[in-house]
Amino acid sequence: MSRSAAAGSIVPLPALSDRHIDPHSYPDGIAFLDGQYLPMSQAKISVLDWGFLHSDATYDTVHVWNGSFFRLDLHLDRFFGGLEKLRMTIPFDRDGVSEILHNCVALSGHRAAYVEMLCTRGASPTFSRDPRQAVNRFMAFAVPFGSVANAEQLRRGLHVAISDKVRIPPASIDPAIKNYHWLDLVRGLYDAYDRGAETALILDFNGNVAEGPGFNVFCVKDGRLSTPAIGVLPGITRRTVFDLCAEEGFAAAAADVSVAALKGADEVFITSTAGGIMPVTVIDGVPVADGKIGAITSRLMALYWQKHDDPAWASPVRYP
Repeated sequence: MSRSAAAGSIVPLPALSDRHIDPHSYPDGIAFLDGQYLPMSQAKISVLDWGFLHSDATYDTVHVWNGSFFRLDLHLDRFFGGLEKLRMTIPFDRDGVSEILHNCVALSGHRAAYVEMLCTRGASPTFSRDPRQAVNRFMAFAVPFGSVANAEQLRRGLHVAISDKVRIPPASIDPAIKNYHWLDLVRGLYDAYDRGAETALILDFNGNVAEGPGFNVFCVKDGRLSTPAIGVLPGITRRTVFDLCAEEGFAAAAADVSVAALKGADEVFITSTAGGIMPVTVIDGVPVADGKIGAITSRLMALYWQKHDDPAWASPVRYP
């Protein structure tokens, strides 16, 4: 693990038993903040930070599996793209951020981790309402890997409800900028819970299916894959599905996906860094096709996890 100045100082960490971390409040992990590596319980931001007050921030998440980052370069591309579009600057280049992420994981000791890099607008020393006066703030952390779907849901497929809530349109917020504007998604989640479902999909401004809280969606009909094209985050796992389909000879396209088309699909699955490719077998209380996980979904799930051992897709963490 590198200890260069570019990644800040590495503070000696107390033994786990001495950290006084409430396991009900903070997961076991390491954060990087203000040039130091800290236990998660010590990573704090000001209540005056625009990221907290105005959701003025961008971020990206990458996962570590079996001790290796998966498609880290693509996540760095998207993160730095978001910084540029939001006119934010950080004191690290791509190599510097990569080193910080490696250090967070290495210090945490996690072999399977959920790793986040983020930048908030920061706070103004004078509480100015001019965002140009705020000092942008970069931070990162690594915590244990978590999935949108739990083990049981992966075995039998997720139960999803389609909410009538509408995703923020791209004319308002560029969906390619990964952000924390989740109130539309959270309201959709509560709609799903009220109807006995486990997670939600919400609509785009044309009434077609958009995405869910932290995931994209695909449907399969007559061997062809479709995923919503407008107003959705162009997810890295979504892109990975396209890459896998190209290798396997499956037809896949980004296009409008109506509610009727999704419900009438032969197979449905969702995609996220937090869980990979995850099957959906019930929509609005009705089984998708025969209610079983489909052959194409199963094949892509297997290929996805196989790729985690491919050096072209995975980069080992530099553990000490």
